[in-house]
Amino acid sequence: MSFIAEPTYSAWQSGGGNMTVVDKVPADMLHMIDPYWYQYPPMNPLWHGILGFVIGCLCFISVTGNYLVISIFGSKGLRTPSNLLVVNLAFSDFLMMLTMGPPMVYNCIHETWMFGPFACELYAMLGSLFGCTSIWTMTLIAMDRYHVIVKGLAAKPMTSSNAMMRIVAVWLFALGWTVAPLFGWNRYVPEGNMTACGTDYLTKDTFSRSYIFVYSLFVYFLPLLVIIYSYFFIVQAVSAHEKNMREQAKKMNVASLRSSEAQQTSTECKLAKVALMTISLWFMAWTPYLLINYSGIFELSKITPLSTIWGSLFAKANAVYNPIVYAISHPKFKAVLAQKYPACNCAPEPDAGGSVASGTTVASEDKPAA
Repeated sequence: MSFIAEPTYSAWQSGGGNMTVVDKVPADMLHMIDPYWYQYPPMNPLWHGILGFVIGCLCFISVTGNYLVISIFGSKGLRTPSNLLVVNLAFSDFLMMLTMGPPMVYNCIHETWMFGPFACELYAMLGSLFGCTSIWTMTLIAMDRYHVIVKGLAAKPMTSSNAMMRIVAVWLFALGWTVAPLFGWNRYVPEGNMTACGTDYLTKDTFSRSYIFVYSLFVYFLPLLVIIYSYFFIVQAVSAHEKNMREQAKKMNVASLRSSEAQQTSTECKLAKVALMTISLWFMAWTPYLLINYSGIFELSKITPLSTIWGSLFAKANAVYNPIVYAISHPKFKAVLAQKYPACNCAPEPDAGGSVASGTTVASEDKPAA
C-alpha cells in the first residue's frame, strides 16, 4: 500500500511507457536524485498546474497578511514585549513564503527544478530554517501564556530585552539544525515531485536517517509536549477560576460576578483558545511532511511523487494561517488595521473598551505604562 496513492493514480503516462518523473531534471541535478524515483512515470501536468496556482495564491495571501501583522503589531498601541513574539512569528512566515513561493511556482511551470544544485540546497535549508523558527516561536508564545494565565502575579513579567533574547536564541537554534545537512549530516535533495527540495529521507545509512529522527524530536515532538503541558494547565486554571466565580455568585444570590477581574479571566480564556487554534493549525500543516519523512526512513509505506506535493502544500499553507487568526480575533488589531489601511476594513469598528483576544496579548499589557 502506498502513501496517499498508488503510482498509477499519481502519475501520467504520455505515449511511451518508459518515461520517468526524473526525465526533465537538468543533468547537473541528477547526482542528487535517489534511484527510488526512477520507478515512477511523469506526473500529470495538471497536478503541477494546480500546485503552482495554489502556491501562488498562498504566497500572495501570506506575504500580504504577514506584512500587515508586522506593521500593525509594531505600532505604538500594540508594541509590547509579548507582541514581539507575534512579530517574529509573522516575520518568519513572511520570509518563508517570499523565498519559497515564487521559485516553486516557476518550477511548476517547467515541471522540474530549474535553479541548479546549490539553489536546491539553499531553498530546502531556508524552508527548514523558517519552519523551525515558527514552531519554536509558537512554543514561546504558549509558554508566555502559561506564565501570564497560570502563575498570574507570581510570574516575572517578560521585558522587551527578555523577548529579544528569546527570539535570537530561537533563530540560532534553528540555524544550527538547518545548516547541518550542508556539512554532511543528511543532505538536501529534490523531492519526488521534482519542483521543490527538502531533506533526504530515502538514503539508507543510519547516520543520514539519524538526522531526521533527532531533528523531529527537537523540532516537532518536544515543542508539542511543551505546548500540551502549557495549555493543559492554562485550561485547568481558567476552568477552576470560572468555577469559583460561579460558586461565589450563587452564595451572594446574584446572576454573575462579572467584575473587571472576571472579565479579564474571560479574556484570558479567549487568548488561550486563539493561541491553541494557531498552534493546532501549525501541527496540521507540518504533520503530513513528518509522515512522509518517517515513511521514508522507516520504510512504512511507498511514497509517490504526488504525496510529496501534499507535504509541500500543507507545510507552506502554515504561513497563511497566522495573519487570518489574528485578524479575526484581535479587536485592537482590527481597529489599527482600519486606521492604517482603511481599504482593508471589512468589519464594524470594535468597542474601544472591548476585550483583547490575541494569541499573545493580555489586557494588562495594552495599558500605557505609568
